[in-house]
Amino acid sequence: KAEAISMLDMLKDNNFNAAIFQIRPSADALYTSNIEPWSYFLTGETGTAPYPNYDPLQFWIEEAHKRGLELHVWLNPYRAHHTNGGAVNKLSMANKLSDIVVRLKNGMYWFDPANPKTQGHVSNVVKDIVKRYDIDAVHFDDYFYPYPNPGEDFPDHVSFAQYGRGYSNKADWRRDNVNVLIKEIHETVRECKPWVKFGVSQIGRAHV
Repeated sequence: KAEAISMLDMLKDNNFNAAIFQIRPSADALYTSNIEPWSYFLTGETGTAPYPNYDPLQFWIEEAHKRGLELHVWLNPYRAHHTNGGAVNKLSMANKLSDIVVRLKNGMYWFDPANPKTQGHVSNVVKDIVKRYDIDAVHFDDYFYPYPNPGEDFPDHVSFAQYGRGYSNKADWRRDNVNVLIKEIHETVRECKPWVKFGVSQIGRAHV
């Protein structure tokens, strides 16, 4: 809490108008949720609540608004588990939704963007947040298929056969899968609270 207050004070003192808080790094929650477990990045173990128990998102909202700052939430829609996120335990969504999650060769777990259940799950997460919290905006990052490693392709041949929707080009089909999710989330946010903004972080690369 002290760290949050220090950062929010800094933003106010430097005439910023909004703070962005990452609340869902890997299908987990830095807020009270009945859909996904508490984040490893908050407590050091997936599913373990903070002690003493409090709601980090609600705290950030209240403290940001006290300072005249908007509070924007930042979510990773497809990442189910990161390699620096501790062990995959029984409460991890990588286990609880294993039917729509794939493990990549680099150790990451990723929701299958083609599966309608993925789209429904992410939409439900966003709907829950927007309805229950007085946030000002929702931002997505990692809204794409993971960066390919040499000689490795995303393991979605079964989904392509099952949910291909008439596409013959897999790259076009994958792009459309992302389009479908973004459209659904946009509509979900608008239906819940039309004044809440929705945006997507574009890819930025640093070149030396």
